Amino acid sequence: MARKAHHEDHVNHEAWAIPYGDLVTLLLAFFVVMYAISSLNEGKYRVLADAMAEAFGGPPRAITPIQLGTIEPSGSRRDSAPPMSRPGARGPIAPVPLRDWPERPRIVRTAPNPSSATADSRASDAAAESAARERLAEISAQVEDALADMIERDLIRVRRERRFLEVEIRSDILFASGVATPEPIAVDILDRLARVLQPFSNPLRIEGHTDAVPISTSIYPTNWELSAARAASVVHLFAARAVPETRMAIVGHADTRPIAGNDTPDGRRLNRRVVVVVLARPESDSEHADQPSEPTPEPNQSIGSTVSQSEEQ
Repeated sequence: MARKAHHEDHVNHEAWAIPYGDLVTLLLAFFVVMYAISSLNEGKYRVLADAMAEAFGGPPRAITPIQLGTIEPSGSRRDSAPPMSRPGARGPIAPVPLRDWPERPRIVRTAPNPSSATADSRASDAAAESAARERLAEISAQVEDALADMIERDLIRVRRERRFLEVEIRSDILFASGVATPEPIAVDILDRLARVLQPFSNPLRIEGHTDAVPISTSIYPTNWELSAARAASVVHLFAARAVPETRMAIVGHADTRPIAGNDTPDGRRLNRRVVVVVLARPESDSEHADQPSEPTPEPNQSIGSTVSQSEEQ
């Protein structure tokens, strides 16, 4: 018995037209609604027309220009420029007298007086320098009071200059020969000195000096390393006594700045020293950095005697 042939269903290839027509209808309805609810802003139109007319030099084209307060609209007689006579024009045109024009305020500019600014700057600098000197005098008095017994024994010398204060300490009471570790007596001296310097904000520079006798060890190949290491030991002790590290700096001079001859034991002993320099203010650091340590001052300028750092190497 023959099997009935199965016919394939017809595929509708135009089915996309139905949603597309719906979309177009919705868009048309949307724009119709937008147009219906839109309205022309006559105020903005008039302002634009007035601005365009004024820009091109003609009278305002708006039917009824907007009046803002008591100011007349642009293009009126009051806002227009005064008439000017032109050669060949018909009829006489009377020029407007100058007295009818509104008088403009005069602006007077006065140049700054450089002499007064310089005088103020000098007065300010003088006041700051005077305050720095008073601060150094106060620090000097407190150091002398705290270390009076050591000053009387000629183990410490205090000297105050115009921009800095120096506290020189004999090296043989601070360090043993050829080492940079402080002796027990040095800890007490530096502790008292740190308590005096800690409340002040003056910068401190700790300088190490040696004599001209060369040294060559595994730790200190030259006098440069030894002088810097001894200055660093003082800085570490000050930092442990709450002196801010940002205020301190280390300088090792080795044997480059002697204050006595190196040909005798006494001279070499004087050249071996540790100097704590209290600067008047940060700007003074650069000024004092290039100044060598002064020789032993006159009796009216110092207290105690100059003695210095560690034993002979």
